[in-house]
Formats: sequence, structure tokens, C-alpha cells
Amino acid sequence: MSNIPAFSGTIERRAFVKELIDLCPGVLVVPGLGSSNYDIFAAGDRDENFYMWGAMGGAALIGLGLALAQPSKSVLVITGDGEQLMGIGGLATINAQQPKNLTIVVLDNGHFGETGMQHSHSSLGTDLTAVAKGCGIANSFKVREASDVKTIQQNVLARAGVAFAQVYVKADDLPRALPSRDGVYIKNRFRQALGFAPL
Repeated sequence: MSNIPAFSGTIERRAFVKELIDLCPGVLVVPGLGSSNYDIFAAGDRDENFYMWGAMGGAALIGLGLALAQPSKSVLVITGDGEQLMGIGGLATINAQQPKNLTIVVLDNGHFGETGMQHSHSSLGTDLTAVAKGCGIANSFKVREASDVKTIQQNVLARAGVAFAQVYVKADDLPRALPSRDGVYIKNRFRQALGFAPL
């Protein structure tokens, strides 16, 4: 008999991500590794998507740097529970910096999707919302219904402080939708979307 608790995510991740991005036109999006990249690309490729192909655990901190550099724009990090768990200390740094325009969405399926669907710490007792609150991010909340996407949208568009949303998604192994893996192309396209010359 397993002592691993049942995971209760019911939200369809791809549909949720697409609706969130559609509700937030012009938002700068930083996906975490793996499934988050695939979900965001499947939602519709955009110049404002900064796809990640490395630096596991760094999505929220890249989002922080971008939010500080572009204070007039909304920055949306969409990552998974495994990626955020690896970068857990970054939440304390984000709280210390207090950007007004950063929203972090963790698509939590309770598994490490890229390495074989092993149970992640979030399905073994770690409460990511409580961790974010413990790091000082007061506006941290759980999302268990797809209709609550509008609560996240309100935070993204308001630019009134850091927000952290733990979204309970199904533990599905969805087909991969692969964006470009050309880092120079991704960087330069993103820079041009912000009005900067390519490097």
C-alpha cells in the first residue's frame, strides 16, 4: 500500500494557459522548462514569449529581472511545480525586490513531467502557496477551478504587486509542442518585441 496521497488537480493545463494568455494581451511571458514551454507554444507563438531551454529553477528569477527592467509592462511567469521547487529560494529574492508587475503561475500536477512522472514534493506534502507566503509574498493563492483564471488575469493587469498562483492541473502527459530551440533567435526576437536592436 502506497503512502503517497492522491493528487487532486482537475484543470486542463493547455486550455487554462491559452485562456490566461488570451486574457492578458501584450504580457511578457517567461515559461519554465519542459511542459510549460510546450503549453505556451501550443497557445500560440508570440514574439513576447521568452522560451527557456535550460537553467532549471530560474524562470521566476528571470521573470524578476525582466519585471525590474520593464516596469511599465506586465510579466507573467508560467512554470511547473518541479521547476519552481528547484528555484524555491528565488521566491524570497522576489519578495525582497517587490516588483509591482510580476505574476508567477505554477502549474502543479504533483509530478516531475520531464523525467518520467515521478511524484514531486508538492504531492508529498510541500505546500507551494504556504512557501510563497512564508517568503513574504502575501498575495499567494491556490487555483482549483478553471474559472479562477480571471483572478490571475486581474493580478497580471493591475500591476499592483507580486502575485503567486498555484494552479492544480491534471497530471496528463500531453504531446509536445516544440518552440524554437535557437537561443540567439529567441533572445533577439524578444528584444525586438521590446524595441531593442538584436545582439
